[in-house]
Amino acid sequence: MIAVLLVFTAYQRPASAQAPPPPVSVAKPLAKKVTQWDEFSGRFEPVESVEVRPRVSGFIEKIHFKDGQTVKAGDPLFSIDQRPFEIEVESAEATIEQRKAEVELQLSEVERARPLVDSRTLTRRDFETREANLAVARAQLSAAEATLRAALLDLEWATVVAPISGRLSDRRVDVGALVTGGAGASTLLTTIVTLHPIYFMFDGSEADYLRYIRLARNGSRPSSRDEGNPVRIKLADEDEWNWTGKMDFVDNRLDARSGTIRGRAVIENPDRFLTPGLFGRMQLFGGEFDALLVPDKAIVSDQARKIVFTVGEGDVVAAKSVELGQLQPGGLRVIKSGLTPDDLVVINGIANPAVRPGAKVAPEAGEIVSAQSN
Repeated sequence: MIAVLLVFTAYQRPASAQAPPPPVSVAKPLAKKVTQWDEFSGRFEPVESVEVRPRVSGFIEKIHFKDGQTVKAGDPLFSIDQRPFEIEVESAEATIEQRKAEVELQLSEVERARPLVDSRTLTRRDFETREANLAVARAQLSAAEATLRAALLDLEWATVVAPISGRLSDRRVDVGALVTGGAGASTLLTTIVTLHPIYFMFDGSEADYLRYIRLARNGSRPSSRDEGNPVRIKLADEDEWNWTGKMDFVDNRLDARSGTIRGRAVIENPDRFLTPGLFGRMQLFGGEFDALLVPDKAIVSDQARKIVFTVGEGDVVAAKSVELGQLQPGGLRVIKSGLTPDDLVVINGIANPAVRPGAKVAPEAGEIVSAQSN
């Protein structure tokens, strides 16, 4: 009798209740016009860079700057011993006085001979000889005056001045050194580079170049050859894009070996913080387009693929492989392909192990909130 009661009791006990579907928040992808910023690596370079060399030869008498100093165009940098050039100027001035006296003499000879020709006391040939002598004297005076101008120019060049405003390198010669001037193997004295503004040089790929050209043709984005498309830059120790500028040059050909093309942006640098040679990451305006965005945390890695979970008919989870675009402000990721505007994307609850492809869930309406672009 007891055994019968036990069997009956066991038969009446209900089976264990099945676990309820896990709750998840779902929302349609956010449709929004976004700005694309394409990233490139590059380095800063000076707008102008000049090797300072003497135009005349001589001994360095004085140096007027400290190594690394910032100077303005026209500031004196080196003084070459001026005494030889002063002597040349004095000699040229004396020669001019001599030539002037010869001109006056020959002029008087011509004036005295003129009436003699009319009276036939002097032959026409002798008169023309005196006129020729006057012309020679005047030419010699002009040559002497040119020699004086050259001597004065050499005297002026004995003081080497900064050809541009910028920052100097260190001196390459010391006081007392003999330097060689002229257009040949002249002595390098120092170098100077400009700092404000400053260039940012980078290389773009062939794919980037073709995309920009096609965008310019269909009117979606102007060519950087025609307009200064905006750029923003961050340095190696920076997390934000703190430096802004604009494009001002794209090269006229691609490098056949690397398949890249040179580009250049110009950046304002009033406090001279940026210096040539610094490495940086640059973002270049790549146009605006309509895109679908989902929270970056809603994207799951599946080996080499990126997937998002969607909830379909019957509240069943499905995995969709997606192609990712840039990360936008607010933690939203651009989805280039793989989603439709009507897909319900799991945006919360994805960490639950029970939320997997083929599982049934309890979806709750969520919302993907847009953030203000910076």
